[in-house]
Amino acid sequence: MTDQVTRVVFDDPHQAAPTEAETMRVRPLVGVWRWALVVLTAITIFLCINQQFALRFFVGFTPLNTEYFYLLILCMLPFTFVIFPGSSRASLDRIAWYDVVLFLGTAAASFYLMLNVRKAAELGWEFGDPPQSIIWTGFFMWAVLMEALRRTGGWGLLLSVFPFTVYPMFAGAWWLGPLKGNQSTLDQTTAYHMLSTESLLGIPVQAFADTVIGFLVFGTALMVTGAGKFFINLSFAICGTLRGGAAKVCIVASGLLGMMSGSIVSNVLTAGTMTIPTMKRTGFTPSYAGAIEACASTGAVLSPPLLGATAFVMAQFMGTTYAEVALAAVIPTALFYIGLYFQVDSYAARRGLKGLDKSELPNAWDAIKEGWYYVFVVGLLVVMLLYFKRESHAPFYATALLLVLNQWTQPGKWRIANTINLILAVAATVVFAMMGEHYAKALAATPETAIDAWLNAILLPLLGGMMVLVVLNEIWGEKRWGFSRYVTFLEVNGRTFVELIGILAGCGLLIGAFSLTGVIASLANDLLSLAGNNALLLLVMCAITSMILGLGLTTTACYIFLAILVGPALEKLGLNKMAVHMFIFYWGMLSSITPPVAIASFAAAGIAGAPAMKTAWESMWVGSIIYFIPFFFVLNPALVLQGAAPGDPTPWLEAGYLTITAGIGIVFICGGIQGYQAGVGDLRSTGALEWPLRVLFIIGGLVLATPGGGIMPLSNAQMELLAAALLVPTVLLALLMVRRNRPAGDAAAG
Repeated sequence: MTDQVTRVVFDDPHQAAPTEAETMRVRPLVGVWRWALVVLTAITIFLCINQQFALRFFVGFTPLNTEYFYLLILCMLPFTFVIFPGSSRASLDRIAWYDVVLFLGTAAASFYLMLNVRKAAELGWEFGDPPQSIIWTGFFMWAVLMEALRRTGGWGLLLSVFPFTVYPMFAGAWWLGPLKGNQSTLDQTTAYHMLSTESLLGIPVQAFADTVIGFLVFGTALMVTGAGKFFINLSFAICGTLRGGAAKVCIVASGLLGMMSGSIVSNVLTAGTMTIPTMKRTGFTPSYAGAIEACASTGAVLSPPLLGATAFVMAQFMGTTYAEVALAAVIPTALFYIGLYFQVDSYAARRGLKGLDKSELPNAWDAIKEGWYYVFVVGLLVVMLLYFKRESHAPFYATALLLVLNQWTQPGKWRIANTINLILAVAATVVFAMMGEHYAKALAATPETAIDAWLNAILLPLLGGMMVLVVLNEIWGEKRWGFSRYVTFLEVNGRTFVELIGILAGCGLLIGAFSLTGVIASLANDLLSLAGNNALLLLVMCAITSMILGLGLTTTACYIFLAILVGPALEKLGLNKMAVHMFIFYWGMLSSITPPVAIASFAAAGIAGAPAMKTAWESMWVGSIIYFIPFFFVLNPALVLQGAAPGDPTPWLEAGYLTITAGIGIVFICGGIQGYQAGVGDLRSTGALEWPLRVLFIIGGLVLATPGGGIMPLSNAQMELLAAALLVPTVLLALLMVRRNRPAGDAAAG
């Protein structure tokens, strides 16, 4: 086992599976197509760096944001048609002629709109009367966006989004009821979709352009450099010997990998290839092993610091920073994995499943010595996000530092050339700083502004210096990646960019349609009337709607739908904005383990060799606790680190207290669900009282975990007293029955 764990080489998760797409059928590009993707991916990353760091192409030219967005679309969207086949019968070995036509047509349309979008902004064409050439190009662009959406997100996503994209042309119809709004002509709708910053160039594409690219590059760099192997080996070393150790390794490893990828299916296919066979070998049934991996990987979308693409869209939608969204996700993520951990612990204890033998596991200290720098660069990312507030810049600094550190850990001796490279890179950093426009400002700064001034003067040259060092290390010395590895790195990034732009660009038209018709405010009032201004009822309606939409939509598309339709209504009831949007995000995420379209469960079932639908139902049972957690943090926004009212300071003490009580409540809920209560024992020993006691543990745990105050009629103290009234006699009775009926010599599991 030791050799198997330490010698396994993990594929990059972005390469193993799509990040957001529903389809798993993708073409491996070769020859000219592969090199075109690699080159245009490099251009895409450069365009992002140029825009975020205001480099102005080093010649003083600054493109408009809309021009920049269309340049990204031009580089990436056409590849949707060559990477994702048009049908299940289409060949994966060759690219059909019609895919080439769509590639060229999309590139031409994007280029033409990019050339005209500056003039469109000057003359107000999105609301006015653009030339017919723009309209006809817009018709074509609209069509290819929908086809790209179908290929990446599936028919369910297309059939959900397309009717709303044409909805403005019928918005005045009487039969639309609460959806009745301002009606537009076909030409007006097309111009608005293609030229305004509320539709195609709206929130999803803006999020992709501003922050998603950088974080995807960092996530890919982590995986290509071997962080996946490090985190899985570390998880085995820490958790492998515990009761049900293989499953606990799965939970910890999936959580750690989720911090890098933010992709559910990728997480399943990366961690699952190692953890699922080990779980089966230690006594877990195939379907249950697949269910645990599916649930653990679902949390990848929610795990900071690299949440899924939905979180970046969410930040853009709310008009807040990604750092605030990532910080808000910390406690919900912790509760998510606490729930899974104790579900597995109770399951393993009830069935007597042991951990792995220590001799089979990698050594924790060896793993840390080999991969310490992964933790260091993630720490740097967090510091730059939360302390320096540089969220669009942070992933590029972290990526550059990771590349340097990983080069230095490559096989080969440190030679004089490496020392010279380091000296030259430091010199280059100094030169870049002195040549920069911020250097003079830093010299003249007052004591109050000196820190910010010097940071502005030093940080960008430091990034340039690190990149110089990366290049010099590749030219001479033995500490290098090699050209082919950079090509693979760019190709993996390119595939991820293509997939996401195909989904995000199409979903942007959904937002544009509601913006153009102006129905959002009136729709919120109608929903409030329907729910009788009852916040709990509206939350339940939102959860059910989210689950239904999630059956046919990706997590991001599901979030966008509900953020438009239900979010404003929940906010009008006085619920915290961050908590509302996190609630919507969380429920959309849960569709990946909810039948009948439980994509995470189906992927895990394939690895486990278990029936797909059985694994999906087991996933719901294993993950049953996580269906309650969204209600906890929406009832009290302290669990998403938000004050009771806008502008209030972060209630750290209350957040910590509620996290502890919620965590304890979750332990009781898990014990009731699985039939083994930690600290009590196997509830089968209580005989006929087993199920009544299990139900009381679940109810008492729910009462303890649920925050009081806010829209709840009881305060925190009252909720805890009620929980104590339920749990104390239940625990005492269960302890008495278990100890009385336990067979002689049977030691308590623990």
